[in-house]
Amino acid sequence: MTTENKDQAELDKFSELASRWWDETSEFKPLHAINPLRLNWIQSKTAVAKMKIIDIGCGGGILSESLAKCGADTTGIDLSSKALKVAKLHALETQTSIQYELISAEEMAAKSPESFDIVTCMEMLEHVPDPKSIVQAAAKMAKPGGMLFFSTLNRNLKSYLMAIIGAEYILNILPKGTHDYAKFIKPSELTNFTRDAGLELLDMTGLHFNPITDHYYLGPGVDVNYMIAVRKPL
Repeated sequence: MTTENKDQAELDKFSELASRWWDETSEFKPLHAINPLRLNWIQSKTAVAKMKIIDIGCGGGILSESLAKCGADTTGIDLSSKALKVAKLHALETQTSIQYELISAEEMAAKSPESFDIVTCMEMLEHVPDPKSIVQAAAKMAKPGGMLFFSTLNRNLKSYLMAIIGAEYILNILPKGTHDYAKFIKPSELTNFTRDAGLELLDMTGLHFNPITDHYYLGPGVDVNYMIAVRKPL
């Protein structure tokens, strides 16, 4: 029997916060703030409407619901039952059609290989013991020609100072202990994961925050937060 690719402490941490996923003034305020940027970036790379999409590590469903509202046939998967309950409830409240499932990426890949036009996995890789396994599972889920999107945090002094010291301890944007610096992933490592999974790199962009203006934006530079777009060859 294989060990499930999860960090129980991480799951417990986010499960405790589950009731506040959709409170835009809560610990999840940054996710709400960056969600339009993520969504627009995805849409700039591929059509979303009428596509079959899976959102890995969907949590309370912020990105999943946005994709569904764009007309996508959306599935969200996570290993936090509490977060999924919140996601399902919010989808009911907003009358948004989404399939949510308590299942790991690896299990879903075995169950539904080459089933999705688009695979997203945002702000999740830095919270699991084996991120490479998640990338491989995502690749397996994608249809030939399918698009995949990942976002995570770079591992260097600047990202430590900004994402942990700055965001968690000085600005209090995130709860203390949200991130483990040792789990941050360098772009070279993530692109190696995608290459080993047979995926083609199409684009990489940085996600930046200006604490003075309280503004998030996309642009050059991947020192801290970054996103990549890759494609599964036909």
